[in-house]
Amino acid sequence: MSGIFGIVSKKNCASSLLYGTDYHSHMGTEYGGMAVLGDKFYRSIHDISKSQFKSKFFEEYKEMEGNLGIGAISDRDAQPLIIGSKFGTFAIVFTGLVENTNELAAELLEQGATFGEMQTGGINSVELLAKLINQGETLIDGIIGLYNRIKGSASILIMKEDGIYAARDRLGRMPLVVGEMDGDYVIATETCSFLNLGYQITKYLEPGEIIRIGKNGLEEQLQGKKENQICAFLWIYTGYPASSYEGISVELVRERSGRFLAKRDDVEADLVAGVPDSGVGHAIGYSMESGIPQRRPLVKYTPGYGRSYTPPAQEIRDLVAKMKLIPIKDVIAGNRIVLCEDSIVRGTQLKNYTLKKLWESGAKEVHVRPACPPLMFPCKYALSTRSIDELIARRAIWAMEGRDTGNISDYLDDSSEKYKKMIDWIAAELGVTTLRYQRISDMVEAIGLPREKLCLHCWTGYFNV
Repeated sequence: MSGIFGIVSKKNCASSLLYGTDYHSHMGTEYGGMAVLGDKFYRSIHDISKSQFKSKFFEEYKEMEGNLGIGAISDRDAQPLIIGSKFGTFAIVFTGLVENTNELAAELLEQGATFGEMQTGGINSVELLAKLINQGETLIDGIIGLYNRIKGSASILIMKEDGIYAARDRLGRMPLVVGEMDGDYVIATETCSFLNLGYQITKYLEPGEIIRIGKNGLEEQLQGKKENQICAFLWIYTGYPASSYEGISVELVRERSGRFLAKRDDVEADLVAGVPDSGVGHAIGYSMESGIPQRRPLVKYTPGYGRSYTPPAQEIRDLVAKMKLIPIKDVIAGNRIVLCEDSIVRGTQLKNYTLKKLWESGAKEVHVRPACPPLMFPCKYALSTRSIDELIARRAIWAMEGRDTGNISDYLDDSSEKYKKMIDWIAAELGVTTLRYQRISDMVEAIGLPREKLCLHCWTGYFNV
């Protein structure tokens, strides 16, 4: 995952850029970067894998001065990059995943291109996107050409002397939203970055839409399309509770999701809890619908630890999962607990850290209720689910039928016997009292968009290209 933020201001934008970018810290843990354009380009990138974004940039931003700025929090590629091109010098950031980076880079290398931003032996996708854009007749033509060549997704911000160009992925898998305050503009992945800076949402970019924000305000460069495939996981897990996408609140979706879980449940319990932080909204909804009180058997030590989901290395994910959650034994001991979780990907952190802490603290029963269906397919559009081997649902199927299992359609049907056996296997593997997943129809209804406007590939295996 990555989060991007841009600002066009009548005054020095560096301070707002710092905080606006920082409000995307839940979207990535590897790199943070900012670029400001005034009388020159100012740019800084830091490794944030072991420290918070603000601590790296708090002194540096004071040396930056200009009216235009872009920033990024990234889980993979160092960005922003500053590129010299036939369109002039520009800075670029993006969010998404280019699946065919190596193939496209090989084509460009054959044509004589060079790559200067090599990272751990690989191509920086941001530099690749810049080179593809530079092959167009105009900047807009280059962005259109880029979308015709990449596999995956990319929502992009480009900062030039005449303003910030923003292009949303052609199928809208990652959002871009515009905010405005007294003639100043921001554009970002996460609308939670607007609120404390005083900006009001004015526009959600449509899929494929390209705009420029400059001295004349917002100007459309390419009209968007109505076809949408926005990532449903944004509401269920990835997004911040105070954000909204397509005008739909993340927090309210999670509350509705929890209500659906409770409506289809008949378990008797003493308390409902959400795995902090992303499971809390689901637990609130479950508690409201069921009447079972919500309590906090687990609390997150927020000052030192971010999400255990975002780091690319398993050992780091495990360390964060172990250290960030602290059990409260006085709340846990002797109680029957409904535990709402946003999702179960690998199951290792839930089993080895979260559940272990509850059992060791004396829980009488633990009933796990994930807010989405079993994840079956790796994500092709962001670094959310990385490999099919990591998915506990797939391990369950292989344990029952062998790894060469071809057709898994029965396991996607929550009314089938094979689905029920898969859930029983996962429950036994995790060591929980009961396990019930959200139905995909309920998840879609909780979000509130038509099913065809959501990317559900992680659960169904179907996607648009």
